[in-house]
Amino acid sequence: MMELEARIDRLESLAAIQQLPIRYALAVDGRDLDAWVGLFIPDVHCGRRGTGRAVLKSIIEPAVRTFYRSIHQICGHRVEFDDADHAHGVVYCRAEHEDDGKWVIMAIAYFDSYERRDGEWFFVRRREKHWYAADWQERPTAPFTGWAAHDNPPDLPQDFESWNPFWENEDKDRLARLTMKPTGE
Repeated sequence: MMELEARIDRLESLAAIQQLPIRYALAVDGRDLDAWVGLFIPDVHCGRRGTGRAVLKSIIEPAVRTFYRSIHQICGHRVEFDDADHAHGVVYCRAEHEDDGKWVIMAIAYFDSYERRDGEWFFVRRREKHWYAADWQERPTAPFTGWAAHDNPPDLPQDFESWNPFWENEDKDRLARLTMKPTGE
């Protein structure tokens, strides 16, 4: 059994990590880019563009200028510890974005890595994956790409490790009947 000090540290760490997604949502929705990038480790890896918070800021600023208002609602958060200073987790989020006369609704899961540095927890990486994006007045329909300005095909649920094995022996005709079809088909 963990010593009392380690158990308290784990609980305090869990509370600090669970604050990161809501702080992220508030920073995005308030367009507080400095607060946003401050949630990441100072040497955050930004792919081929380089590393660091300044690079991250140069990536996110043009992205959030593509829509006017947004609302990110955190729906749930699972955290698993790798060791005392590293963890990973999944955050469910329902996001709304005002763009080009529409309110686009998205069902999102963020796959996160966290690290504690100098006593403070940060994001190391966030990978956003979504099920669908659709205007609030429309029913999401396959292929679930209802936001023209951000027309990325959805990754979920197929990116869950358990998804494809669960369905692999299912009758394909039955599966087709279970899925949502585009209007008019």
